[in-house]
Amino acid sequence: MEALAVRLSGLDAYVDGAMRVITFYDTLMRRRVDLPALARASAGLAECVAAICLHGTGRAIRFAPDGRPAPAPPQPASTTVPITLDDEEIGTVWLERPGPPNPLDEVLLERLALASAAAAERYGPARTTMADPALVELAISPDSDEAARARALRLLGFAAGLPVHVVAVRTRLPLDRIGALICPARPVKAAPLAEVGVLLATTVDRTRFPAGAHAGIGAADSPHRSWQQARTALRFTTPRRPVLHHTDLGAVALLAEVPRDAIRDNTDVAAIARLAAHPEDLETLDAYCATGSLRRAADLLHLHHSSVSRRLAQISDALDIDLTDPMGLTRATFALTAWRLLDG
Repeated sequence: MEALAVRLSGLDAYVDGAMRVITFYDTLMRRRVDLPALARASAGLAECVAAICLHGTGRAIRFAPDGRPAPAPPQPASTTVPITLDDEEIGTVWLERPGPPNPLDEVLLERLALASAAAAERYGPARTTMADPALVELAISPDSDEAARARALRLLGFAAGLPVHVVAVRTRLPLDRIGALICPARPVKAAPLAEVGVLLATTVDRTRFPAGAHAGIGAADSPHRSWQQARTALRFTTPRRPVLHHTDLGAVALLAEVPRDAIRDNTDVAAIARLAAHPEDLETLDAYCATGSLRRAADLLHLHHSSVSRRLAQISDALDIDLTDPMGLTRATFALTAWRLLDG
């Protein structure tokens, strides 16, 4: 394999070779080529595998010198250069040269990195659902300034001014599968953060969440506020109501601001905690609080209303709350909701 300097018309001077490389990439940028075309052209120029990877997608675009996608697995990178946009690293370009690096490899990669940044800004990342968690966190963090947030959203594929809902999800299912279900035809990105999955979507079809998934949905406001709303809504989800929009909560959302110690020390909440040792009683109370009607609760539980009536009488005694009184029902509902927040 000939060295890059020989490849470039037999030039033997480093400066002349570097100028040819710069001219080569200036031409590609004027033609507004996309990332795959950049990687393919770079591989042909360098006569070795050239690759581009944006952090927002996590997918490497690798081409061999013959213009075909490079075979897996990738070889060790001989030279790497970061891709930066607005002073932030958004990806990496590299060469997989079998022998020692060529003197012009670094110049080539620096120009490839510049061209890749321009292409990423122009075309956005590849259409993939899973995203770099660090980039998602930058978009939703309350500590990010607006310029950094806008840049992160742009790199994730969300155009300026596009409404973005943030969804907090607890599920064992792959996040990309859920993203494809709830937002099948519009931009959606997903990433795991700590114990919660995060979805950023321009629209959310709340009816399409799969069974077993619990989700809180924030409003299409500023992403960091939407994230806070989504986490709050997620805390209020139950097996009976596994998907909640923050707007569904209304004033109930204020409960999320009560300190956990204050909730735990409340007499009614403590009574609910004791009742939780009896799952059937807890389920009966939940159904009654959800419906406000003995007969509707019986239908929900698939029990005769007389059986539910007996259970509720026992529960009323255990809680020391009159469940037939509207205020008593309100107390029980708030206590049950607050108790669940302790695990949220």
